[in-house]
Amino acid sequence: MARLLGEFRDWWGYDLPSDESLARSVPRLVADEHTEFLLAGSDGVCQLRYRFGVWLEAEDCALEDVFVREDARGAGLGRALVEAALDRARRRGCARIELDVNEANRPALALYESLGFSAWAAPPLGRNLLLRRRL
Repeated sequence: MARLLGEFRDWWGYDLPSDESLARSVPRLVADEHTEFLLAGSDGVCQLRYRFGVWLEAEDCALEDVFVREDARGAGLGRALVEAALDRARRRGCARIELDVNEANRPALALYESLGFSAWAAPPLGRNLLLRRRL
């Protein structure tokens, strides 16, 4: 899993987290009852994080990372991982699943939209946006 996440980091062109950091972090997440990893053999990974949400009085699932190795793309592994994540979240009793995707990553956006994901609008106020700040 750490190797695949490292490839995901490299795909983005990031320098961090380091391979050493990933090697420390993945076992910690595997031991966390609120985190799951789904694997597509050695070619793909999906990370799920769970938390209780007050708005639906149920668990939420954050589909945190989905990555398929470049040479394995186009074979349906990404779709299989996301479908497995949806099934896993339902079986765990989650009322919703959320993710973020870069709008320039057209293949990923198309995949998520084909599976029913959409930007969430709260009329009459507008779309909800994911905002981040590093601490």
